Amino acid sequence: MIRRIVLDVLKPIKGSSIVDIAEKLTKLDGIDGANISVTDMDVETMGLMVILEGSDIIFEEVRKLLEEEGCAIHSIDEVASGKKVIEVRRAK
Repeated sequence: MIRRIVLDVLKPIKGSSIVDIAEKLTKLDGIDGANISVTDMDVETMGLMVILEGSDIIFEEVRKLLEEEGCAIHSIDEVASGKKVIEVRRAK
């Protein structure tokens, strides 16, 4: 079971807002919370960091929803699975 996933996502400027996408993501079964941050922006697209947490995140449902919104997943940057989420301390 996936408990936390961090995605690097490319989203077109036109279309749904990040607020709308976050609300749709949290309506999926197994997702308790969603954070979306804009990491970069150009004329037609914006880069997003999408962080999802929950009890049993189904990645295929997340991927499908994002694709329906016109988004592309560039990479999966972090995944936490199991009974407990292990917090990783990063060097500053």
